[in-house]
Amino acid sequence: MSFTQLEFERAEHPVDVVERIASSNEWSFDREADDEISISVGGGWTDYHIAFTWLPNVEALHVACAFDVKVAERRKSEILSLVSLINEQLWVGHFGLWESENVVIFRHAIVLTGGAEPNPHQCEAVLKAAITACERYYQSFQFVMWAGKTAREALETAMFETVGEA
Repeated sequence: MSFTQLEFERAEHPVDVVERIASSNEWSFDREADDEISISVGGGWTDYHIAFTWLPNVEALHVACAFDVKVAERRKSEILSLVSLINEQLWVGHFGLWESENVVIFRHAIVLTGGAEPNPHQCEAVLKAAITACERYYQSFQFVMWAGKTAREALETAMFETVGEA
């Protein structure tokens, strides 16, 4: 099977769409290159560092969302087990361990082949999926790292939902 590589003229750079979203939300962002933007978004548990990168060779807008959980070598295998358990529950995107930095990241991509244009709704949906996943599982990573819990214990504890009021 052979794949043809075609160049399409885009009406707008895909990262420009993301920059407008960051600007309209008054989020702090940095755009050092045309193909990448880094955004800081405050969450309920921590600040999230989100990078959108345009990958022209695969025509995809990649998003990576990281938060401040430095993975200690002694807890690495348990964190990887937790990542696996969490990924079983996700429909959009996935968590991984960025080995060079020893941090957990959430990743996803919007494929825009054939000259498809990104729209703000797509970009916002991916951004929301990243932040929602990170917010939902942040405590699980903390429980493994700082409370010495197993991956399963950490996930069950973090997913415990209270009902009613005391």
